[in-house]
Amino acid sequence: MRIGIIVAMGKELDLLLPLLNNSEESKMGGFEFHRGRMGRHDVMVMQCGIGKVNAAMGTLMLVNHFDPDFVINSGVAGGADSSVSVMDVVAGARVAYHDVWCGPENELGQVQGLPLYFEGSQRLLDLVPEHEGTHKGLICSGDQFIDTMEAVNRIKGNFPDALAVDMESGAIAQVCHMNKVPFLALRVISDSPGASHDNTKQYLDFWTDAPRESFMIVKDIINNL
Repeated sequence: MRIGIIVAMGKELDLLLPLLNNSEESKMGGFEFHRGRMGRHDVMVMQCGIGKVNAAMGTLMLVNHFDPDFVINSGVAGGADSSVSVMDVVAGARVAYHDVWCGPENELGQVQGLPLYFEGSQRLLDLVPEHEGTHKGLICSGDQFIDTMEAVNRIKGNFPDALAVDMESGAIAQVCHMNKVPFLALRVISDSPGASHDNTKQYLDFWTDAPRESFMIVKDIINNL
């Protein structure tokens, strides 16, 4: 199988590249691609950049040039529920935009003509380990770094089931949906808005202590496909 993995930031890429065997780097359209092997599968890892536009552009280029059987978005997210803690992993059973409004003919978060929720690949979800610290649920996505409890409450007011918030998974999910590519967002919780006086510092400190094992779940899923 061909598996595409998309991350937003170089720090995330640095945690994933050691898991890739016999990798080769190439550049297309301003993006870097790293192609190698995980287990018996052909894997392409790319860094798209932060935000929805970067995510959509990178995903479309990955889909068009690599033709993956699955796309996995791996990276970090802010916690949006008391049930998740820093270093927990949230697998996106569903993904929705929290910052989209296309008018009264649509639901809040819905891009007109598309579903409100983009469903995660059930085949990939079934391979996510069932243990403490791993959750399956709703990830909300938008072009904002969520750093206050007020912002979390605003999102939760519209999406009470949200477990995590990020800036890319919605756009990646939309491109995959439109191209009929099974997709899963898999996010490690890096900070908890409202749980500390300074979740920006909490987010920065996360990268000091972030264990590579948190990203090993991606390799486990691919090895078990």
